[in-house]
This record gives sequence, structure tokens and C-alpha cells, in this order.
Amino acid sequence: MSVRLQIIIAVFIIVALVVIVNMIRKKRLELRYALAWLLVGIGVLILDCFPSLIDWIAQKLGIVNPVNMLFFLGFCFSLIIIFVLTISVSRTSIRIKQLTQELALFEKREDK
Repeated sequence: MSVRLQIIIAVFIIVALVVIVNMIRKKRLELRYALAWLLVGIGVLILDCFPSLIDWIAQKLGIVNPVNMLFFLGFCFSLIIIFVLTISVSRTSIRIKQLTQELALFEKREDK
């Protein structure tokens, strides 16, 4: 990878990280959801600064092609994000059900 491309990628990642931190600061994004994106951004920035690191990691894990390593890491990240969001949706669904039941009981008491 050329140095020019590495610099472009690094600038893009730093801008993305600043945007994410700014959204957290302005309370437009919760930290628990943004944490995974921050970790991935920092990880990609490290791999961008040290491109031989992905070759070394792939070799140590027995993966022949470093590009396959990147696809595997992307797949794992996607699964983690999907799992975290599924947990969040489940908790929200349970809470909405409880609130609906409490509201129905409250309205029934008010009607008497």
C-alpha cells in the first residue's frame, strides 16, 4: 500500500472518530453503542499505520492471505454488532411490554 493511500485512510479514520466522539458528547449517540465503532476505528488506524502487522497476525493464525484475515475480522465485527443490537432490542421490547401493562392497570384503577 502506498504512503499516500495510508495517509488518506488515516485522515478518513481520524475524521470518523472525531465525528463519533462529537456525537457522543452531544448525546446523539450512546457510548455503549459507539464503543465498538471506536475500537474498530482505532484498530483500523493501527493496521493502517503498521501494514505489516496484518501480515504477521494472519501468519500467526495460519491464514494464508491477509485479505482473508480482514474479511474474517469484518465478519466477526458484524456478528458482535448484530448481537449487541439484538440484546438492546430485546430489552427495549420487554420494557415496552411492562410499561404497557402498568399503564393498562393504572388506567383501569382510574376508571373505577
